[in-house]
Amino acid sequence: MPDQPPEPRTLSTGHEVAVPLETEAEATAVVVTADAKAADEWLPEELAPVRVALGRTAVTFLSVDYRRIGDDAMAPYEEVGVLLAATPADGPRQEFAALRRGLAGSTGALGGYVAALPVTTEPARALGAEIWGYPKSVASVRITDRGDRRRTAVRDERGHLLTLDAPWNPRFEATVRTTSYTDGDGRGGGADGGVPARRQPLELSGRFGGRPFGGTYTLGRHPLAERLRDLGLGRSLGALAFDGRFTIGGGRRVDP
Repeated sequence: MPDQPPEPRTLSTGHEVAVPLETEAEATAVVVTADAKAADEWLPEELAPVRVALGRTAVTFLSVDYRRIGDDAMAPYEEVGVLLAATPADGPRQEFAALRRGLAGSTGALGGYVAALPVTTEPARALGAEIWGYPKSVASVRITDRGDRRRTAVRDERGHLLTLDAPWNPRFEATVRTTSYTDGDGRGGGADGGVPARRQPLELSGRFGGRPFGGTYTLGRHPLAERLRDLGLGRSLGALAFDGRFTIGGGRRVDP
């Protein structure tokens, strides 16, 4: 990530953080196929789904266990993300444009639109919502290890949302740069609140692991789970694992 002077920010909870924000985290993810047309209806008008096959895009279910937030700015927490593969809607062949820019190392194209981001504490919710517009909510996230696999279950007062099971196998050192996208108002779900979509540069540096077609997911009866079923979710494309440093830069708007 290009060097940026740290910008101090004070949250409504009184916690002080600096952006770009450096964290230490462990994460697993399961990437599955989804109907591209249905996914497009979730996205702000500035974004388009990245197609991985004819009529299909990808959805990532992400589980993160944060060990450190900035300069110990707040207590560690857990989160679960629902991300739709997306890129700026600047042409008729968005999937090829995204691939070209991603291979070139740009952090301005290929990435994930954050549809939902349950977290375990109120300071964590305020951090994401107030600085980047992430659609965070407070929920119960339980992460457990079973041998070389990691299981994540998330629920709130509306019921069970999701259970993930993925290999825990981070072994290979690498640095990966990508992008997250938000509505800018922290509402998620493609909410049309008149606020331009925003992008946030991300950098992950540490140990990675993967397994093609690995990992499983189970949806509960939570209202968000019912919406996810409307995406026509399909087979797993693969599972990922990460252990290292995760840095989030300042956001900027996505030009339509």
